[in-house]
Order: sequence, then structure tokens, then C-alpha cells
Amino acid sequence: MAESEQHADRADTRAAHPTGAEQVAGSDDPQRQAELILEDSDVRSEDREAAPSSFVEHRTSDEATAPLEDPTA
Repeated sequence: MAESEQHADRADTRAAHPTGAEQVAGSDDPQRQAELILEDSDVRSEDREAAPSSFVEHRTSDEATAPLEDPTA
């Protein structure tokens, strides 16, 4: 399958299955909306710094906060 066909299939699937919020809001052009959402998603997947005004903190398990003690124990 050609890359353009894969993109079209992804957009078709995305347009056919909007999120709950998207269903409530509605869309004049669900196909175009799906294409733009997937394009944005692809950019963010390639460059984790691409999301505007977002901060993603990456930690290893050693750097994560220890779990709270179980108060029922």
C-alpha cells in the first residue's frame, strides 16, 4: 500500500470515529478535521517539543516519586 493510501485510510478511520467531544461539537468537514488532527499528531510524535505551551517531563523509574505507604496496612 502506498504511503498516500495509508494516510487516506488513517484519515478515513479517524473521521468515521470522532471522540465524544468532537461528536458534541460537530464538524462541517470531518474528513479535513481528521487529516489536520493526524498531521498534528504526526508532528508531535516526531518532535516531542512541538506541542505549543506544553511540558513533558521524562523520568526513569529511579527518578519517579516513591509510592505512598498503604494506610490500611
